[in-house]
Amino acid sequence: MNMATIERYETSTGATRWRVRYRTPDRRQTDKRGFRTKRDAEAFAATLEAAKLRGEYVSPAHARITVDQLGPAWLERKRGHLKPSGYMVMEAAWRLRVQPRWGHMALGDIRPTAVQQWITDLTRGTAGTKPVGASVVRRTHYVLSSILSDAVRDNLIAHNPAGDVKLPRTSRKRPVYLTHEQVGDLAAAAGEYEALVLLLAYTGLRWGEAVGLRVRDLDLLRKRASIVENAVQAGGRINVGTPKAHKQRSVPLPEFLVAYLARQCEGKGRDDLLFSAADGTHLRRPHATSGWFAKAASAAGVPHVTPHDLRHTAASLAVSAGANVKAVQKMLGHASAAMTLDVYADLFNDDLEAVATALDAARSRESVGKMWAKHGQNDV
Repeated sequence: MNMATIERYETSTGATRWRVRYRTPDRRQTDKRGFRTKRDAEAFAATLEAAKLRGEYVSPAHARITVDQLGPAWLERKRGHLKPSGYMVMEAAWRLRVQPRWGHMALGDIRPTAVQQWITDLTRGTAGTKPVGASVVRRTHYVLSSILSDAVRDNLIAHNPAGDVKLPRTSRKRPVYLTHEQVGDLAAAAGEYEALVLLLAYTGLRWGEAVGLRVRDLDLLRKRASIVENAVQAGGRINVGTPKAHKQRSVPLPEFLVAYLARQCEGKGRDDLLFSAADGTHLRRPHATSGWFAKAASAAGVPHVTPHDLRHTAASLAVSAGANVKAVQKMLGHASAAMTLDVYADLFNDDLEAVATALDAARSRESVGKMWAKHGQNDV
């Protein structure tokens, strides 16, 4: 029996009902009963056969699988291609927010409206929980939605109930840009970390890229630094891997910085870290409020900044020195010039004004040229 068949039967109370008998794609025979009319049974049978032909058949039993049964396996798959720091972010979202709310739920019981309410509760907070930021909400939703998307691909459910919900918008913090003078004051106040502050502010390296530099990565004759490792601190551990997006790059070093880096290399072997803790291991990120960087910023009297803000400063100083968007993109290691423009559009406002000025000047020159040509012909 390949096609679904429809049978009439009577309930214990004498009511007429209809049953659909059919075979699943793995050839097991089963049925669904309780249809009040033959037309309803026929509609179900037609939809069922079409789904089998398209490879979209969903077993009713699969809808009873819980999110708890899928979450750990999803995380393990993510571990295979995410860097440790990225994996820990996903694991925390699962453990702290997704699993407590949805772990016990059967796939077939999850409704889009319930997911939307959950998103609202995360954003606004509830009587027992504090609200979380938009980026955390979006990351948390990504975990649940991805788990359910995999369930759809495996034909465990027909649709992803988390796939079409409204998410809060993220707002990017306005970058803090220091001047040359402020960078100099900050570096001087940083004491033994002066060279590190200058490196961050004039190359745009990420913290992990800077503390991952080894002596062998510097070519001081060519004034270049090769960015090949990224030492990311996550969960109290330093995870050393490739730079972001796995892309190595070469970063130019300003002439004045070469002398600082040369002194930093003194007494070290080629494989030693350029900046390291007392025991030679990777330097850890300073505490946000009580670490050496925060103390140096306070002593220097500069705006409140973090080590990552010096990346923004590097972009600002490069643009003010005449660098175009493509050069800034390469220095920072952005995936595209569009991404650089998206982050630092305000830095290129002067460039846009220069375009308008240049167009105006070109039009004026052409108009003057035509006027002289016209007068010349009249004189002849």
